[in-house]
Parts: sequence; structure tokens; C-alpha cells
Amino acid sequence: MIRVIMGKKGTGKTKQMIDMINQAVQSEHGNVVCIEKGDKLRFDINYQIRLVDSSQYDVADYAAMRGFISGLYAGNYDITHVFIDSLTKIVPSDGYNETEDFLKWLNDFGENHDIKFTITISDEPDLAPEGIKQYF
Repeated sequence: MIRVIMGKKGTGKTKQMIDMINQAVQSEHGNVVCIEKGDKLRFDINYQIRLVDSSQYDVADYAAMRGFISGLYAGNYDITHVFIDSLTKIVPSDGYNETEDFLKWLNDFGENHDIKFTITISDEPDLAPEGIKQYF
């Protein structure tokens, strides 16, 4: 239910995700949502994708992000795929322990509600702990 795309800045993560988002709008039978910080993807993705600028909301930590995603789903049960661009820029943290816990929760949430998640993280993939690598 979760796919993580990880790489250093400039390695093509966002371009790969844009392609996946635009394909999802053709293949998914529900609504597709993209969460990003800012609005840099506005002109690159299909107009049918619900683009959410997380900087307009107070997503200060992973607890807030859990609530944010739960609220998105509570407002629209037709969501089938959520893309999150640059997760660790939206929710800054010290190390990957909290990120691992969040991805575990997200995987469980996705399985319970039949939602796929695709996430990008800007960092060297070799530095990722096993709790993140399992979603590569």
C-alpha cells in the first residue's frame, strides 16, 4: 500500500512522482490527492488531481500529519491514492524513528481503507533504516 521514493536532491524523484500522479488519474477508479509543501507542482499535474499545499495548514509533526490525512479521508471516502512530495520537508524531524512509525501507521491506514500512498523523501537511500527501506 506504500511506496517510498528516496534520493538526494536533483535525482529525479519529483519528476518520477509527477509521471506516476498523471498516470494514476487515468488508472485509478477514485480520487487522487497530492500533498506538497508549496505549489510547485500546480502546472505539472493533471487538473483532476486534488493538490493540497500543506504549508497552508499547521502540520508541525507526525501526529498532525496523521490527523490531516485522516481528515482528508473523512471528507472524501472516494480517495484511492495519496501522493506526498518531500515528506520530511513537510514534517521535519530529528532522525528517522518518527518517520518509520508514521510509515507503519500509514501502511495500516491504507490497508484498512484501501488507499495507496506514494511518498518521496530527500536523502541518501543507503542511510534509510530498514523500517523505511521495506517500502522501496
